[in-house]
Amino acid sequence: MSNPTDKVFANGLIVKRNENAPAFVTCSLSVKVEEFIAFLSDNESNGWVNLSVKQSQGGKYYAELDTWKPQIQTQEVSEQPVTESNDAGGDLPF
Repeated sequence: MSNPTDKVFANGLIVKRNENAPAFVTCSLSVKVEEFIAFLSDNESNGWVNLSVKQSQGGKYYAELDTWKPQIQTQEVSEQPVTESNDAGGDLPF
């Protein structure tokens, strides 16, 4: 995936919304096992594949690969030894 904005649809997974289903049923999923296993194998990271179920502008539901990953931030740590001159607790009255 060269561009994080490219949509990657879940192969072998169909998301359906049945308007006659009870309100607590959000959607139904149909899995074409062979295709979905290949999709999972191709897109797993540390044993996981994250998918987002979304609704198109036309009203149909679909599953999209969630490619978000947290950015690891590095912090520079100052290696100054603690002395009386830079120890904030040295001049406290108590």
